[in-house]
Amino acid sequence: MSGKTISPGFIDTHAHWIEIRRGILDTQNWSFLANLAYGVTAGLDVQTFSNDMFAYQDLVDSGDIIGLRAFSTGPGVFSDNNFQSTEDVKGVLTKYRKYYGTRNIKSYVVGNRKQRQYMVQAAKELEMMPTTEGALDLKLNLTHVIDGFHGNEHTLIVNYGGPFGEDYWFENSEVHDNAKLNHFMPHRVIDQRTKRRPGWFRKDEYEFPKLAAQMTKLVRAGGLVGVGSHGEMQGMGYHWELWMFASGGMTPLEVLRCATVNGSKIIGRPEDLGSIEPGKLADLVIFDKSPLDDIHNSNTIHWVMKNGELFEGDTLNEVWPEQKKLEPLWFWNSYDVPKAGEPLNYGKTVQP
Repeated sequence: MSGKTISPGFIDTHAHWIEIRRGILDTQNWSFLANLAYGVTAGLDVQTFSNDMFAYQDLVDSGDIIGLRAFSTGPGVFSDNNFQSTEDVKGVLTKYRKYYGTRNIKSYVVGNRKQRQYMVQAAKELEMMPTTEGALDLKLNLTHVIDGFHGNEHTLIVNYGGPFGEDYWFENSEVHDNAKLNHFMPHRVIDQRTKRRPGWFRKDEYEFPKLAAQMTKLVRAGGLVGVGSHGEMQGMGYHWELWMFASGGMTPLEVLRCATVNGSKIIGRPEDLGSIEPGKLADLVIFDKSPLDDIHNSNTIHWVMKNGELFEGDTLNEVWPEQKKLEPLWFWNSYDVPKAGEPLNYGKTVQP
């Protein structure tokens, strides 16, 4: 490790692994692989649409597939429940705890304020952690805080109040020809997301630096801010979010704390994840260049360790405790596979 920098594994507090195959499980889950390769060793999908994600989590935990620690809320709880009491909510949430085995829940605009308070009370009694949907509504968000929800969502990558933060990176960095991304993501998906984007914006139209400045104030006042990629560009998008945090004045160390120790608290696993110390799980990211010098160095990942297994960041070939190559992915072809002996080209990035 001489000359390298080591951090705890990154935690995605607002993940969406929307590309999973549903109904029939896919043992080559490329969205999991892409995140792990980019240093995201754990995440919380805060609305999975279906319950398939719990099966994928089991496949990772049992060692049947390679991937990050895939926690989730399962399908969100919506206003169609028409809750009339705390007991009504408990009837729904008990199923999540008992059958899905999750304490994380997504309260997705469950109704009026009284109904949202029922959700908070029921979750408290069941020792569950309810997070929310921001829904482009400041008054709603303030009542989320006042009423005691565990979290208030969204992310800079798809921020409200202006062009999405992701559009900045599509405009100002090479995404389509990024060799590492092509190694872990089907090229048709990259084509779909990078060619003929629906919008182009001037730099002064973007709101994420202003939002990030407010997040910096929250962090320095003792608030809990985490890093979420919203599933926009699996793996790579997490680093966009890191870099946007810094655009609001956070120091690299503050950004890394949001990505690690803060994230572990937000998803409810502080006893296992988020820092490097005895008794915690062995999730690490090893960088060639220090993100403390420049947060954009977060994308110089040499190795990733997840649960004590060490992988090459560029390939996810395992190097310890066993030495074995990643099984060829179904979408690989001559374009996607890096040429032996040649470094991967990550493309030029223009900083905001």
